[in-house]
Amino acid sequence: MIEIKKVKYLPELRRLAEVADEIWHECFVDIISNGQIDYMVEKFQSLDAMCKQIEEQSYCYFAVYDDSDLCGYFAVKPESDDRFFLSKLYLRHDKRGNGIAKKMLEKVFEEARAANKKTVYLTVNKQNEHAIAVYKKTGFTLIDSVITDIGGGYVMDDYIFSYIL
Repeated sequence: MIEIKKVKYLPELRRLAEVADEIWHECFVDIISNGQIDYMVEKFQSLDAMCKQIEEQSYCYFAVYDDSDLCGYFAVKPESDDRFFLSKLYLRHDKRGNGIAKKMLEKVFEEARAANKKTVYLTVNKQNEHAIAVYKKTGFTLIDSVITDIGGGYVMDDYIFSYIL
């Protein structure tokens, strides 16, 4: 049974950061260097980074469980306009292809509607073909591409996708 729960307490967030590290090292190993993976996990997916995002930037994190096995997560942020930012959506490799990502995206859309937003947007690495296929299948549309300097000598080379609610 799939359960999606809003992360409310520090121990839950700490466990989510551990899962994030695991997923990032399996998901991006063929896309970006190990150095960049480590850098990005520390900068964006560590416990400290997640706490700051929640406290200072209005992010909400959700944990995804398959029969009580923490196997994925996502983070969202309502923007000041009519958009809802899907910042992160990750699922452990062994759980992919089972419809869990679809349920995760349905929850994202539910949260966006509850926040009275009209569109959901996200960025995705241009080389992440699996994620791009999932987003396209769900109805997201490619609207732009961007290269973002994230420091440490690294950049994110991403597409921007949008979904109209």
